[in-house]
Amino acid sequence: MNSHQQILRKRLAGERLTLEEGVELFSCDLLDLGMAAQKLTPRVSPRAVTFVVDRNISYTNVCTIGCDFCAFHCPPGSPEAFVLPLGVILRKVQELADEGGTQVLIQGGIHPDLELDDYLAMVRAIHEKFPQIQIHSFSAIEMDVLSKKSGVELPDLFRMFKAAGLNSLPGGGAEILVERVRQKISPKKISAERWLEVMAMAHEAGLKTTATMVFGHIETKEERIVHLLKLRELQDKTNGFRSFIPWSFISTNTAMQGIRSTGGDDYLRTVAISRMMLDNIEHIQAGWLTEGMKLAQIALAFGCDDVGGTLIEDKVLEPTGIKVTTRREDLIRLIRDAGFVPVQRNTDYEVLKTFDEADERIHLK
Repeated sequence: MNSHQQILRKRLAGERLTLEEGVELFSCDLLDLGMAAQKLTPRVSPRAVTFVVDRNISYTNVCTIGCDFCAFHCPPGSPEAFVLPLGVILRKVQELADEGGTQVLIQGGIHPDLELDDYLAMVRAIHEKFPQIQIHSFSAIEMDVLSKKSGVELPDLFRMFKAAGLNSLPGGGAEILVERVRQKISPKKISAERWLEVMAMAHEAGLKTTATMVFGHIETKEERIVHLLKLRELQDKTNGFRSFIPWSFISTNTAMQGIRSTGGDDYLRTVAISRMMLDNIEHIQAGWLTEGMKLAQIALAFGCDDVGGTLIEDKVLEPTGIKVTTRREDLIRLIRDAGFVPVQRNTDYEVLKTFDEADERIHLK
């Protein structure tokens, strides 16, 4: 038995893997790694892959941080700058509600002129008009900046947002939770330690979150594993992460466009290793938006049990050349064609509907 087989057997026996073992798995046979990850993948029901009907709304592209890997942001005063009026945001949520959606993800840059009351009013208005829509919005960075600008401590801030109707926070801004990397690609962004602190306080306030990782740029394989271990350690303490979403870096139209994007082998290997390392985070999403539909389907056999949400629009990735529209029917087809059973969920991963082969209420063209 070689070292890779020993590590896989150890994990399949329910033991935790170390940093060194996680790094070692990057040289493991890809299919062996995938099969092991698949055995460890929990599902809401046998062969199930979940998805949520949601919408991303970018309320502003103005940002004072200006990360090198971001093609979306623009400085204050730019001719391309925008801030969506509340009426426009509500109209977009209405379109989601008309589609039978259950989740809205609101995200934006760090705008110097927007205040805490602007954000709370936005959440309150959506929640009051659309109580059936779960609001999964605002990154740890946005919350940290709002806390400092308003003078409201984060625990109190999170309680205010929860009272206004916020359900949970997305995991954006994690990138790689290693300071060497963050100082090179996003030096103005909060530190890795602060990102973890903000998430911990959100969890303690009763707000669940997701966690992310953007990989395939300047980080090392060891730094990827360090990132996963930091998430695992916080999850041990708070149990606040609902899911983990890894996606590979896209360099187009960014300050880092000289960096060659990672390939499918590396993506699948990273997904499978994430499943092996994150023994306490139940759900891992396949990144069909950044990786493409076909690779996302393969990822469902490498440790992923969820494909995230529908996409009416995504202003953050459009500047990189990615412009995809997906409806519920598209995700059902993606899951079914990969050999799994499509299951629609809400933000809390509660099952809303299972689309088995006999279901005739939805017709896929």
